[in-house]
Amino acid sequence: MSLDDLPTLVEGEEISSHQIRRASIIGDVSDEDLNEKYVRGDVRIVVEQARYPLKQVSDLVKSADYDLQPDFQRRPRWSREQQSRLIESFIMNVPVPPVFLYETEYSRYEVMDGRQRLTAISDFYEGRFELEGLEHWAELNGRRYDSLPEQVRRGIDRRYLSSIVLLHETAKSPEQAGRLKQLVFERINTGGEDLSPQEKRNALFPGELNKLCIRLARLPSLCQMWGIPSPTEDEDLGNPSWQPPPELADHPAFKRMEDAELVLRFFAHRQRRQLWRSGMRLDEYLSTYLRIGNQFPAPTIAALEKVFTATSDLAYGVLGNSAFWLYRERRGTWSWVARPTLVAYDSLMWAFSQLLDKKDVLLDRAQEIDGDLASFYMANYAKFDGRRVNASDLEARDTAALAFLRSLCED
Repeated sequence: MSLDDLPTLVEGEEISSHQIRRASIIGDVSDEDLNEKYVRGDVRIVVEQARYPLKQVSDLVKSADYDLQPDFQRRPRWSREQQSRLIESFIMNVPVPPVFLYETEYSRYEVMDGRQRLTAISDFYEGRFELEGLEHWAELNGRRYDSLPEQVRRGIDRRYLSSIVLLHETAKSPEQAGRLKQLVFERINTGGEDLSPQEKRNALFPGELNKLCIRLARLPSLCQMWGIPSPTEDEDLGNPSWQPPPELADHPAFKRMEDAELVLRFFAHRQRRQLWRSGMRLDEYLSTYLRIGNQFPAPTIAALEKVFTATSDLAYGVLGNSAFWLYRERRGTWSWVARPTLVAYDSLMWAFSQLLDKKDVLLDRAQEIDGDLASFYMANYAKFDGRRVNASDLEARDTAALAFLRSLCED
């Protein structure tokens, strides 16, 4: 599959709408045409509003009729203090923004925006956390729902959470439903906390490759090399009520899905010679690759999982936690940059992926490889300048990294 094989992003009536928008710029569309388009309702969202008593939110969260974790949702970001402040807002009757739901089929819903509010309310009513960090009701810090004073508890129970529901009849086809959900997700997140590039991709390009990137981001070897807390026995990313431990929830790479982007970078980097067109920005290329990859058949997705797991485990087995550190010269002194870098990650992971059949030899010579790595970076100092991002620069780094590892596989 190549970029030329990509399906058209807008089809059928959407193409005519696009043409209308282009024509309007040069004044080729009359008011009559525009009125006709509006009446025809090419893109018009059908909504209704609903209100849920806070006491019923726990049942909603546990119901099979509500999907709190569709592909476009972000990872949990709220701390217990943020959850507590939401409860304080209800105590004070401060207006809380509505949640947005999408009706996937009649009376079954996806949570497009508001998962954090729903889980915070549910967790509080289920007694999963004590209030903390309250400012106006600091006297309640340390209290759980069932230990609140009776009148305060009754007051909270009187509150409602509002919702806006995009009804099932909004979309005429699954494809249009996907586009509309992405459109609404983008619009309701505009002006809020900025989404990282990978969070945007997660929202705009859901699919099997996207799910694979999220799953492989929790691979223990990858986590160790990037200083991300490793999975625990009770970890359950698929459970919207699961709260990551603070050290994981607060880690920037996890919180902003940059760990999933690392996996995507690996896959995309391995095929850039075939797919990366001249003039493409890296962000654009990664998005394009993900969109393509979501169409891969199941055997291809399984093969990608296998090669990433084997490569990450091999890199960690040979180089350990410092696998992607750079050896740099600063003011006449050479030293290790004691943090992982993308410039080392891309090339070394690519090189290791080309030598998986030499796994045993590489592991046997791990100490020798680790000992020679500083000399390798000194000899290739200019190549591993992170500001060099042209295709020729990437090729030079890849070639150097592969030659280095290959030379140590020889008897």
